Amino acid sequence: MENLKSIWVNRSDWFSSVGREQSIRDYIRLANQLIWKRQASFLAAAILAAFYYDPVTVFACYIIVALTEMMDELLGRRSQSWDGKDPVVGRRILRRIARNTALSAVAISLFSVNIAVQQGEPGHFTPLFFLFSAAVFAAMYNSQMVGILMLRLSIYAVAFLSIAFLDVFRYLPPLESRIWLEFFTIIFVLYFIVDISVKFYTSHQERLEQMELIREENERTKAALEVKSRFLATVSHELRTPLTSIIGSLELIRNEKLGPLPDTVKPAIGIAAKNGHRLAALIEDLLDMQKIEAGEMKFHFNPIDANALVCEAVESTAGFASKLGIQVSTNLCGEDCVIKGDRGRLIQVLSNLLSNALKFSDEGGAVNVKVEVRGSRVRISVHDEGTGIPAGAWDRVFGKFSQVDSSNIRKVGGTGLGLNISKQIVQRHNAVIDYVSELGVGSTFFVEFDRLKDENSPNPVFKPLGKAA
Repeated sequence: MENLKSIWVNRSDWFSSVGREQSIRDYIRLANQLIWKRQASFLAAAILAAFYYDPVTVFACYIIVALTEMMDELLGRRSQSWDGKDPVVGRRILRRIARNTALSAVAISLFSVNIAVQQGEPGHFTPLFFLFSAAVFAAMYNSQMVGILMLRLSIYAVAFLSIAFLDVFRYLPPLESRIWLEFFTIIFVLYFIVDISVKFYTSHQERLEQMELIREENERTKAALEVKSRFLATVSHELRTPLTSIIGSLELIRNEKLGPLPDTVKPAIGIAAKNGHRLAALIEDLLDMQKIEAGEMKFHFNPIDANALVCEAVESTAGFASKLGIQVSTNLCGEDCVIKGDRGRLIQVLSNLLSNALKFSDEGGAVNVKVEVRGSRVRISVHDEGTGIPAGAWDRVFGKFSQVDSSNIRKVGGTGLGLNISKQIVQRHNAVIDYVSELGVGSTFFVEFDRLKDENSPNPVFKPLGKAA
């Protein structure tokens, strides 16, 4: 009784507007999913009962059940357009659900009681089992709406008690008769059904509470991410403007545009200018990351010749390669290799791959950039003869603020954002970025795009230009 009391107390919460609308939507969605399963169960029970009992009354009850199922299906279709926000529509749907539930429960109860009446001998295992199955099914799948569940179970309870008293009134047996044993067993089954109904209902409520906690936590996380993104954007913009002036002034001083520079000061100015450029690169990476996370990074997709794209990227890093004493060669595609993408962003990706290959190569080493057609795909790969990457480092390679060598004495500095930004840019192109590597031998990073048809080519096949340093 305490369990039933708690259900009635919680029922007032269920009838709150927000909870009711969501419960109705969940109930209709689940009912539509289970309609054919219920129909198959009812039809199998009707055919079995009709073989041993009066088929006319059996199928008459089944037809009523089938009609209520059809009414539920029609109600589900009409309710698909309801967004759950209009309480007037919600109350109308709730009344129709209650009506269909009452008709369905009465039909199933009459079906079971009819079989029990037709049984001449004491004991009603078959009708009681049918009724018990229907009650358990309701407890399992109607827990979203406690009012509807209690309506159905109340009608079933009347049917259970009717069958329980049937033999008692029919035979007026003494207390030691097995008829009374079956009577008390039915009472126990009723208690069991109520108990499992409470368990399913409380489990459903706990799941709803957990989902609400997850939703609230998700909202808090989104709010924190938004604050972080705004902070990064604000700080980055505020830093970039004065930093540009600082770098410009340092370059003027280093190039002696403002007058001769003492030899003792030149190294310090060079270090300051170098670290200014590093800081500028960090700020640009942070701004790009903020744009990606906020969905504000814009892309302009056009047909691009992959050979031309590679040559432009190699040319943009030629000065860096020359400074490090590393030879960069290109192995371009001899056939049409047109892809669709944002030229500026793809230059950013390839420049990043080239920059990493150069930084992780030894002086006097070589880097090769290759363009090739692989079936319906175009692959651009950057191969270096550097230190290589250990196995199992994929997450660190493409992660945020991470590098394979995260120690304080790592050879190459950087923000750890370049490859993560490149990965997200490539994904926006519906392309793939990955690598193969071996420690002490080198690494090959590659990007694969869908190849456009020849008629989409922006210009004739690009002629290989040979090597670029």
